[in-house]
Amino acid sequence: MLTITQALVDQIVAHARKDHPDEACGVVAGPAGSDRPERFIPMLNAAMSPTFYEFDSGDLLKLYREMDDRDEEPVVVYHSHTATEAYPSRTDISYANEPGAHYVLVSTADTDGLGEFQFRSYRIVEGEVTEEEVRVVEAY
Repeated sequence: MLTITQALVDQIVAHARKDHPDEACGVVAGPAGSDRPERFIPMLNAAMSPTFYEFDSGDLLKLYREMDDRDEEPVVVYHSHTATEAYPSRTDISYANEPGAHYVLVSTADTDGLGEFQFRSYRIVEGEVTEEEVRVVEAY
């Protein structure tokens, strides 16, 4: 289960809406070993595409060095889908290389009639996708 603050959910959704119609992407880092997302880090979608996201390799290297210096790890890796439901694509699954991370997808398309976005979380390990419950809290 992903436990995340309302403030972080709001930041992720705001980023997805801001970058629409392109996919948004980013990371929420947290203390190593804690499974607690704390620091919101929006990233640039180097692909600048409505159907694909890609972290800039230089930005990603800088981020991992910074997380290492701060004894952090990527607790959440997020991106948006602009025209489809919030479910990992085959490409998303192939690029998922953080087995300990929660992969959050936000859909900015109204694909289910429940509103203008979906916020869902998955574990992706060795190509296997498992949806998990999201518990939104005010604070940890």
